[in-house]
Amino acid sequence: MQETGLQPNIITYSAAITACEKDAQRLVALQLFADMQESSLQLDVITYNAVVSACEKGRQWAKALQLLADMQQSSLQKNVITNVITYSAAISACEKGQQWAEARDLFVYMQESCLQPDVITYSAAISACEKGGHWQEALQLFADMQESSLQQEVITYSAAISACEKATQWARALQLFGEMQMSNLQPNVITYSAAISACEKGEQWAEALQLFGDMQGSICTQA
Repeated sequence: MQETGLQPNIITYSAAITACEKDAQRLVALQLFADMQESSLQLDVITYNAVVSACEKGRQWAKALQLLADMQQSSLQKNVITNVITYSAAISACEKGQQWAEARDLFVYMQESCLQPDVITYSAAISACEKGGHWQEALQLFADMQESSLQQEVITYSAAISACEKATQWARALQLFGEMQMSNLQPNVITYSAAISACEKGEQWAEALQLFGDMQGSICTQA
């Protein structure tokens, strides 16, 4: 486009960055963002969110947090306001980078900013706590989500059950597994594996074998 003498505008840049983000081309997205910063174009929330999301997919949690800080600073001078998408991507980046404390702090700050977490935000925060070995915080987030109007999804239950598995809380894991099925959600391999592992760590061999048989039956049914 530039070779033809045409200059990209904010819509063009944002679309290109979003395309790179969806195709996991993090470095290209960051370069386009840098080019945009050097131009006279006004950065907006859509552009920032796309770049933060690209960092999340590239497991670049530190860069994602830097962009979030830049965005918060820009909001004091320009009309660039962080939203749920921004925080969800940043929390997910911290989760993938196993930075559970940063993910938790972002989640708290988000709520203090009067932003309502969505399913993606909760799932990322729960998974971050689970990976950090903080199963009680993960289950508290899950309980908070249940009290909200949000509908839990397979990924949310899987993260909560994985937290129970790491803490050898096999009874709680089975309780969550049962709640999931009662909600008409279909457990996936990750869910079954976490529940089976929780039973194994708790030396509940019969329950583990029952879950394994149920998983095989589920796979056969889907096939």
